[in-house]
Amino acid sequence: MSNNISILLADDHPMLLKGLTDELVSLDYIVYSASNGAQALDLIIAKNPTIAFLDINMPYLTGFEVIKKCQSASLKTKFIILTSYREKGFVLKAKQMKLSGYLLKDEPFSKINECLQIVLTGGFYASAQFDEIFSNKVSSEIKKIKRLSPSEKSIIRLISHDNSTKKIAEILSVSRRTIDKHRSNIIKKLELTSVSDALYLWVKENKVLLENV
Repeated sequence: MSNNISILLADDHPMLLKGLTDELVSLDYIVYSASNGAQALDLIIAKNPTIAFLDINMPYLTGFEVIKKCQSASLKTKFIILTSYREKGFVLKAKQMKLSGYLLKDEPFSKINECLQIVLTGGFYASAQFDEIFSNKVSSEIKKIKRLSPSEKSIIRLISHDNSTKKIAEILSVSRRTIDKHRSNIIKKLELTSVSDALYLWVKENKVLLENV
């Protein structure tokens, strides 16, 4: 079965890329490798691999950007994120993009092969921490964000881009007092403490999550 299956591996860490390539070749998979996002995209379009393992953070194009372009072109390749990132926003983004898998790099190689077998039969595979993060962290934060009004969501997105209260008031054409009132309501809805920088720290931690809700 393996000798009819082609796999693209994209990662900008040479040792990891070579190690995974050697392991998969030893199992008779056809393997293509790329060291950056642009090269990965070109290979996917040219070779149409069965499955593509993509790191998130790569030069030129991120893994998610490569996937988005391929999905827009209706390519049949199945996509699996292979990454060290455990951030809530990335986990949510992977769910939203309906990927075939989300695998952490510190998993043993046996998990990669297990992932392949499940994905090849049409299933979804994720590291155990993926569901744990989504259930315990992502879902709860999403519920809190949904309590916010459209104006409040606009404000926290502006905060996430390091805008001051004065600048936000100017952008939204309202008074600073109005922004302060909104900030107070946001802090209550997000169940944050009254510490002065609590909202800023929350926004910084959940910036990717905010961009995808």
